Amino acid sequence: MASELYVSLSGQKVMETRLATVANNVANMRTGGFRAETVNFDTVLSDYKSDRVNFAALGQTHIDRAQGPIEPTGNPLDMAIVGDGWFGIETPAGLAYTRDGRFTISPEGDLKTITGHGVVDEGGAPIQLNANGGPVAVGGDGSIMQDGRNVGVFGLFVLPESANLSRYGDSALLSDVPGEPAVDRLTNGVRQGYREGSNVNPIKAIADLIQIQRAFDHATSAVGDREESLQRAVRTLGAD
Repeated sequence: MASELYVSLSGQKVMETRLATVANNVANMRTGGFRAETVNFDTVLSDYKSDRVNFAALGQTHIDRAQGPIEPTGNPLDMAIVGDGWFGIETPAGLAYTRDGRFTISPEGDLKTITGHGVVDEGGAPIQLNANGGPVAVGGDGSIMQDGRNVGVFGLFVLPESANLSRYGDSALLSDVPGEPAVDRLTNGVRQGYREGSNVNPIKAIADLIQIQRAFDHATSAVGDREESLQRAVRTLGAD
Protein backbone atom coordinates (compact mmCIF):
# COMPACT_ATOMS: atom_id res chain seq x y z
CA MET A 1 0.00 0.00 0.00
CA ALA A 2 1.19 3.56 -0.71
CA SER A 3 3.20 5.18 2.04
CA GLU A 4 0.94 8.27 2.07
CA LEU A 5 -1.70 6.36 4.00
CA TYR A 6 0.74 5.27 6.68
CA VAL A 7 2.16 8.79 7.00
CA SER A 8 -1.33 10.27 7.33
CA LEU A 9 -2.36 7.65 9.88
CA SER A 10 0.77 8.25 11.95
CA GLY A 11 -0.02 11.95 11.91
CA GLN A 12 -3.56 11.27 13.07
CA LYS A 13 -2.30 9.16 15.95
CA VAL A 14 0.04 11.95 17.03
CA MET A 15 -2.73 14.54 16.86
CA GLU A 16 -5.05 12.26 18.83
CA THR A 17 -2.47 12.07 21.63
CA ARG A 18 -1.89 15.81 21.58
CA LEU A 19 -5.63 16.48 21.55
CA ALA A 20 -6.14 14.33 24.65
CA THR A 21 -3.30 16.15 26.43
CA VAL A 22 -4.57 19.63 25.62
CA ALA A 23 -8.15 18.65 26.49
CA ASN A 24 -6.97 17.46 29.90
CA ASN A 25 -5.17 20.78 30.41
CA VAL A 26 -8.35 22.68 29.54
CA ALA A 27 -10.38 20.53 31.93
CA ASN A 28 -7.99 21.47 34.76
CA MET A 29 -7.68 25.19 34.12
CA ARG A 30 -9.16 25.87 37.57
CA THR A 31 -7.58 22.97 39.47
CA GLY A 32 -5.40 24.29 42.28
CA GLY A 33 -1.68 23.77 41.68
CA PHE A 34 -2.27 21.88 38.41
CA ARG A 35 0.70 21.65 36.04
CA ALA A 36 0.02 21.58 32.31
CA GLU A 37 1.34 18.77 30.12
CA THR A 38 3.13 19.17 26.82
CA VAL A 39 4.08 16.47 24.33
CA ASN A 40 7.24 16.45 22.22
CA PHE A 41 7.05 14.49 19.00
CA ASP A 42 9.74 12.92 16.85
CA THR A 43 10.11 12.04 13.19
CA VAL A 44 10.94 8.49 12.17
CA LEU A 45 12.74 7.96 8.85
CA SER A 46 12.05 4.75 7.00
CA ASP A 47 13.15 3.43 3.62
CA TYR A 48 10.27 2.91 1.24
CA LYS A 49 11.76 1.42 -1.87
CA SER A 50 14.26 4.03 -3.03
CA ASP A 51 12.64 6.94 -1.17
CA ARG A 52 13.02 8.14 2.41
CA VAL A 53 9.62 8.41 4.09
CA ASN A 54 8.94 10.56 7.16
CA PHE A 55 6.54 9.15 9.74
CA ALA A 56 5.30 10.92 12.84
CA ALA A 57 6.21 9.06 16.05
CA LEU A 58 4.66 9.47 19.47
CA GLY A 59 6.94 11.53 21.64
CA GLN A 60 7.33 12.03 25.37
CA THR A 61 5.00 13.83 27.74
CA HIS A 62 6.50 16.56 29.88
CA ILE A 63 5.14 18.40 32.91
CA ASP A 64 5.35 22.18 32.66
CA ARG A 65 6.80 23.33 35.99
CA ALA A 66 6.08 27.03 35.49
CA GLN A 67 4.41 28.67 38.47
CA GLY A 68 0.69 29.32 38.32
CA PRO A 69 -1.01 32.53 39.46
CA ILE A 70 -1.04 33.17 43.21
CA GLU A 71 -4.15 34.79 44.66
CA PRO A 72 -5.24 35.69 48.20
CA THR A 73 -8.02 33.70 49.84
CA GLY A 74 -7.96 34.88 53.45
CA ASN A 75 -8.12 31.24 54.61
CA PRO A 76 -5.32 30.63 57.17
CA LEU A 77 -5.02 27.01 56.02
CA ASP A 78 -4.37 27.97 52.40
CA MET A 79 -0.66 28.03 51.54
CA ALA A 80 1.13 29.09 48.37
CA ILE A 81 4.77 28.31 47.68
CA VAL A 82 7.11 31.07 46.61
CA GLY A 83 9.95 29.64 44.50
CA ASP A 84 10.55 26.20 43.06
CA GLY A 85 9.67 24.06 46.08
CA TRP A 86 6.90 21.49 46.42
CA PHE A 87 4.86 20.32 49.38
CA GLY A 88 5.37 16.66 50.26
CA ILE A 89 2.28 14.51 50.81
CA GLU A 90 1.75 10.89 51.85
CA THR A 91 -0.02 8.70 49.28
CA PRO A 92 -0.49 4.94 48.76
CA ALA A 93 2.06 5.28 45.92
CA GLY A 94 4.64 6.82 48.25
CA LEU A 95 5.74 10.40 48.76
CA ALA A 96 4.18 12.70 46.18
CA TYR A 97 4.69 16.39 45.54
CA THR A 98 2.13 19.12 45.02
CA ARG A 99 1.77 22.88 44.71
CA ASP A 100 -1.86 22.74 45.79
CA GLY A 101 -1.67 24.18 49.31
CA ARG A 102 -5.34 24.06 50.27
CA PHE A 103 -5.10 22.22 53.57
CA THR A 104 -7.43 21.08 56.33
CA ILE A 105 -6.99 19.79 59.88
CA SER A 106 -8.54 16.42 60.66
CA PRO A 107 -10.32 15.79 64.00
CA GLU A 108 -7.16 13.95 65.06
CA GLY A 109 -5.02 17.00 64.29
CA ASP A 110 -3.43 15.72 61.08
CA LEU A 111 -2.71 18.36 58.46
CA LYS A 112 -4.16 17.06 55.20
CA THR A 113 -4.76 18.10 51.62
CA ILE A 114 -8.34 18.63 50.46
CA THR A 115 -8.11 15.13 48.94
CA GLY A 116 -7.23 13.61 52.32
CA HIS A 117 -3.48 13.03 51.98
CA GLY A 118 -1.24 13.78 54.94
CA VAL A 119 1.21 16.67 54.65
CA VAL A 120 4.79 16.01 55.78
CA ASP A 121 7.66 18.03 57.22
CA GLU A 122 11.15 18.17 55.70
CA GLY A 123 12.03 14.87 57.39
CA GLY A 124 9.02 13.13 55.83
CA ALA A 125 7.07 12.88 59.11
CA PRO A 126 3.36 13.80 59.22
CA ILE A 127 2.60 17.31 60.46
CA GLN A 128 0.49 17.17 63.61
CA LEU A 129 -1.52 20.10 64.96
CA ASN A 130 -4.08 20.53 67.72
CA ALA A 131 -7.53 20.45 66.14
CA ASN A 132 -8.83 22.58 69.04
CA GLY A 133 -5.67 24.57 69.61
CA GLY A 134 -6.67 27.85 68.05
CA PRO A 135 -5.42 29.76 65.01
CA VAL A 136 -2.44 28.56 63.01
CA ALA A 137 0.26 31.05 61.98
CA VAL A 138 2.80 30.17 59.28
CA GLY A 139 6.02 32.09 58.71
CA GLY A 140 7.59 32.78 55.36
CA ASP A 141 10.11 29.99 56.02
CA GLY A 142 7.28 27.47 56.48
CA SER A 143 7.46 27.33 60.29
CA ILE A 144 4.10 26.61 61.93
CA MET A 145 3.02 28.29 65.16
CA GLN A 146 0.00 27.40 67.29
CA ASP A 147 -0.80 28.50 70.84
CA GLY A 148 2.33 30.63 70.77
CA ARG A 149 4.69 27.72 70.18
CA ASN A 150 6.41 26.18 67.20
CA VAL A 151 4.62 22.94 66.32
CA GLY A 152 6.34 22.07 63.04
CA VAL A 153 7.61 23.24 59.70
CA PHE A 154 6.38 22.56 56.20
CA GLY A 155 8.53 20.26 54.13
CA LEU A 156 9.51 22.06 50.94
CA PHE A 157 11.20 19.83 48.39
CA VAL A 158 13.13 20.71 45.25
CA LEU A 159 12.78 18.31 42.32
CA PRO A 160 15.80 17.88 40.02
CA GLU A 161 15.32 19.02 36.43
CA SER A 162 16.35 15.53 35.31
CA ALA A 163 13.54 13.86 37.29
CA ASN A 164 10.82 12.05 35.36
CA LEU A 165 7.48 13.21 36.72
CA SER A 166 4.12 11.45 36.48
CA ARG A 167 0.69 12.50 37.66
CA TYR A 168 -0.94 11.34 40.86
CA GLY A 169 -4.51 12.53 41.21
CA ASP A 170 -5.48 15.98 39.99
CA SER A 171 -2.47 18.07 40.95
CA ALA A 172 0.14 15.89 42.67
CA LEU A 173 3.21 14.42 41.00
CA LEU A 174 5.35 11.36 41.55
CA SER A 175 9.08 11.60 40.84
CA ASP A 176 11.54 8.85 39.97
CA VAL A 177 14.16 10.87 41.88
CA PRO A 178 13.34 11.85 45.49
CA GLY A 179 13.01 15.57 46.09
CA GLU A 180 15.68 17.27 48.18
CA PRO A 181 14.62 19.43 51.16
CA ALA A 182 14.92 23.10 50.25
CA VAL A 183 17.84 24.68 52.08
CA ASP A 184 17.28 28.28 51.02
CA ARG A 185 14.00 29.25 52.68
CA LEU A 186 14.27 32.80 51.36
CA THR A 187 14.04 31.66 47.75
CA ASN A 188 11.65 28.82 48.56
CA GLY A 189 9.08 29.91 51.11
CA VAL A 190 5.40 29.85 52.03
CA ARG A 191 2.68 32.53 51.90
CA GLN A 192 -0.20 31.92 54.28
CA GLY A 193 -3.69 32.84 53.16
CA TYR A 194 -2.88 32.44 49.46
CA ARG A 195 -3.41 29.69 46.91
CA GLU A 196 -1.72 28.85 43.62
CA GLY A 197 -3.89 28.17 40.63
CA SER A 198 -3.31 26.10 37.51
CA ASN A 199 -0.49 27.17 35.19
CA VAL A 200 -2.58 26.38 32.10
CA ASN A 201 -2.84 29.33 29.71
CA PRO A 202 -6.55 29.16 28.82
CA ILE A 203 -6.36 31.27 25.65
CA LYS A 204 -3.45 29.27 24.24
CA ALA A 205 -5.07 25.96 25.24
CA ILE A 206 -8.35 26.77 23.46
CA ALA A 207 -6.44 27.95 20.38
CA ASP A 208 -4.42 24.72 20.40
CA LEU A 209 -7.63 22.64 20.57
CA ILE A 210 -9.03 24.40 17.50
CA GLN A 211 -5.76 24.06 15.58
CA ILE A 212 -5.39 20.35 16.41
CA GLN A 213 -9.00 19.60 15.47
CA ARG A 214 -8.59 21.31 12.10
CA ALA A 215 -5.32 19.49 11.42
CA PHE A 216 -6.94 16.18 12.32
CA ASP A 217 -9.82 16.89 9.93
CA HIS A 218 -7.34 17.68 7.12
CA ALA A 219 -5.47 14.42 7.77
CA THR A 220 -8.74 12.49 7.76
CA SER A 221 -9.68 14.04 4.43
CA ALA A 222 -6.26 13.13 3.02
CA VAL A 223 -6.73 9.49 4.07
CA GLY A 224 -10.21 9.42 2.54
CA ASP A 225 -8.99 10.95 -0.72
CA ARG A 226 -6.14 8.43 -0.95
CA GLU A 227 -8.45 5.48 -0.29
CA GLU A 228 -10.88 6.71 -2.93
CA SER A 229 -8.01 7.07 -5.41
CA LEU A 230 -6.89 3.49 -4.71
CA GLN A 231 -10.43 2.19 -5.15
CA ARG A 232 -10.74 3.94 -8.49
CA ALA A 233 -7.42 2.47 -9.58
CA VAL A 234 -8.54 -1.04 -8.59
CA ARG A 235 -11.81 -0.67 -10.46
CA THR A 236 -10.04 0.66 -13.55
CA LEU A 237 -7.34 -2.01 -13.58
CA GLY A 238 -9.86 -4.73 -12.80
CA ALA A 239 -11.93 -3.75 -15.79
CA ASP A 240 -8.99 -4.20 -18.20
